[in-house]
Amino acid sequence: MQASDQTPTALMLAIPALLGLALFILLPFLTALALAFTDLRLGSPLPVELVGLEQFRRIFSDADFLRALANNLLFAAVVVPLQTALALALALLLNQRLRGTVVFRTLFFMPVVFPMSLVAVIWTLIYAPGPNGMMNALLTLLSFGYWEAHDFLRDPVLALPAIMLLSIWQGSGFQMVILLAGLQSIPQELYEGAAMDGAGRRQQLFHITLPQLRNPLIFVMLVTTILAFRLFDQVQIMTRGGPDNATTTVMYETVEAVFTRQQVARACAMAVVFFLLVLAITWLQRRLVRQQREVT
Repeated sequence: MQASDQTPTALMLAIPALLGLALFILLPFLTALALAFTDLRLGSPLPVELVGLEQFRRIFSDADFLRALANNLLFAAVVVPLQTALALALALLLNQRLRGTVVFRTLFFMPVVFPMSLVAVIWTLIYAPGPNGMMNALLTLLSFGYWEAHDFLRDPVLALPAIMLLSIWQGSGFQMVILLAGLQSIPQELYEGAAMDGAGRRQQLFHITLPQLRNPLIFVMLVTTILAFRLFDQVQIMTRGGPDNATTTVMYETVEAVFTRQQVARACAMAVVFFLLVLAITWLQRRLVRQQREVT
């Protein structure tokens, strides 16, 4: 069968996916883009007027939005590499032929199945202030009594790292499963040949395992980056953006603009900036990976 004969069939199979993308991604984005150039507010009796780039000027001159953007960038810069490294270590460990690996795979993946709201509530209890809090008690035990109890979620310095730790723990199981599948698809002949040539485990890791895992690593890093910029549930439940905007994010500011201040146009401008930022970071990651492939 020629390629031209397969075109109608391919289009028919692609139509449901294209309609989904158009209805749930393209259309909402175009609507938000159009509303971002207006002064629309919920419940406003005044007619909607075009204000041009005024909403974008306002959000980029707003200290709260800039702080939220900085928090998102810092969160992604810390969580993405640490979560990927932890997932890779777990995948390498569970790829060994050891007893009980099925049980450990289930335990490590369970946090991914739990709703984030439930996870956030549980970790709020773990971060309970005072010496009787679970995290404070653990750190006091590990430091032989030198650790002083902290209120993690109300400390401007510790609040965001506390949410980072939760997110790393909750999401590493998803990455682990993908990387584990990638490890199991690597031909064993490569390791056998390397062992015959005298290559040790470290050399096999850097010259066989990591190059063979390039595509799964790219995928999990892209997905984790997008999820890191969508940070909202943990902030809403655990800190409400505080203390002193230490944990506020772009998603949190966008929701607050709509449901608290009823500034729909401002929220749409934030959403457009958020979309373009994630798109630019994703494109940059893909570009760097492509350049690395061309060099190697």
